Amino acid sequence: MSNPRSLVESVTDRVVHVAALVPVAPARAFAYFTMPDLLTTWLTATAEVDPEVSGRYELFWNPRDREVDSTIGCRITALVADELVAFQWRGPRPFRDFANGADPLTHVVVAFVPAGAGTRVHLVHSGWRSDPEWEEARAWQERAWSGALRELERVAVP
Repeated sequence: MSNPRSLVESVTDRVVHVAALVPVAPARAFAYFTMPDLLTTWLTATAEVDPEVSGRYELFWNPRDREVDSTIGCRITALVADELVAFQWRGPRPFRDFANGADPLTHVVVAFVPAGAGTRVHLVHSGWRSDPEWEEARAWQERAWSGALRELERVAVP
């Protein structure tokens, strides 16, 4: 007998899932998430990324104040070249007091799926808690990721 409630419904309550179609091969789309010089074309001002499991995934929106509005201290948790990258995430200034000290931090998984002449990028950001301030942070982050992926669609070149 099947469960009347879909498993998908039960795991999407507090998850951000955004997708984009970028006009580049999966290897190039992957590079836009793992190469500092490419990350700065669409997502952040400065990036320090070591593309290996446990490597740094530190993005800085205000490089002169590295402790604020950054992912300082975040690490890559999974990496399959040209297919998947996963990393910890720290939130911006308005949410840092509760989100950036959470254990565990929120977590981002990005998958790169061939789609014709391009790549479908699926980004899933999980780990959101259930109280109102966390929901505000989740909604803000969903808007931010949507805008960021639109920018990636715009700037991505082979």
